[in-house]
Amino acid sequence: MSNLLIEIGNTALKAAWCEGMTLGRSYRYQGEKPVDFILEITAREKPFVMVLSSQYEISPADEKRLLPECERLMILDPAHTGELERYCLPEHLSFDRAANILAARYLFKGQGCTLFDLGTTMTVDLISPEGDYEGGNISLGCRTRFKALNRYSRSLPLIDNPSETVPLGTSMRSSMEAGVVSGIMFEMEGYMALRPDNVVVFTGGDANYFAKWMKKPIFVVCNLVLMGLALFAKGYEEKVDR
Repeated sequence: MSNLLIEIGNTALKAAWCEGMTLGRSYRYQGEKPVDFILEITAREKPFVMVLSSQYEISPADEKRLLPECERLMILDPAHTGELERYCLPEHLSFDRAANILAARYLFKGQGCTLFDLGTTMTVDLISPEGDYEGGNISLGCRTRFKALNRYSRSLPLIDNPSETVPLGTSMRSSMEAGVVSGIMFEMEGYMALRPDNVVVFTGGDANYFAKWMKKPIFVVCNLVLMGLALFAKGYEEKVDR
């Protein structure tokens, strides 16, 4: 039987079937009834292990609805942080960040990694060549910065990620575009300078957007969280079978 990997993030639900580390059919859902959407998936096929990673706590009622849909249910949410200790990760990490770290360890074993997740938030996490987690930071994502400028300054318009920018703006719009995009680039370059020999990995919704601005070689891995959840599933199977 296949495993079902589910990530409930800040803006959307992402899911995929997997066999070991091989990802298969994928899904995306933006709505207010994520559990109903999951039940639609499992109505067609039952997974062996269902891994559910959520930014928000899964209620006992929802857990009860999901239990009959799989052989084994693994919930990773703010109420179930004990699994992080098994992987030598601190409890304050969200499970999407933890999954990213596990996947980066797997893909780039023996190499230090500077890992950027570029979405609603921008997170950076550092991994040593031995696989040890060295720490990380959280900042605002690109679109979130544009929204904040518009919300907290009435004179500034709401704009989206620009297709091109200039080093210095010559109008209100170009100043905002250059300020936000260049600001993020300067941040990322500063983090890269902390560990210049590290492999640099981009993931998240804006990974490809920022990859095109980079001068240093980087890796873009769009399904990094789902790959990490596949590793959680594998580890859960091994733990239960002992």
